Amino acid sequence: MKREKVGNLIIITGLVFLLTSCMPGGGEYGTKNLAGFFTGVWHGWIAPFSLIMGLFNPEVRVYEINNTGWWYDFGFYIAIISGFGGISLFRKKKKD
Repeated sequence: MKREKVGNLIIITGLVFLLTSCMPGGGEYGTKNLAGFFTGVWHGWIAPFSLIMGLFNPEVRVYEINNTGWWYDFGFYIAIISGFGGISLFRKKKKD
């Protein structure tokens, strides 16, 4: 039982470090190094965590301002929709 708790704690700690290490507005991207499509997807997936973290750290944003434009926006939007269950076309309907 105790090993399970330690294992879960290690996994949760690892996930927290993974999610907080790549948040928008952290200074990783600039005018010469712009965030692209896949960065937009990642930032869309972690948007709820970025929003909460932004309450405590004003440097963390939900959206990266130094981005490639349309492609970043497209990746961000796709991740927001699919990450929160907005794409229901592939879900199975409940049978009555």
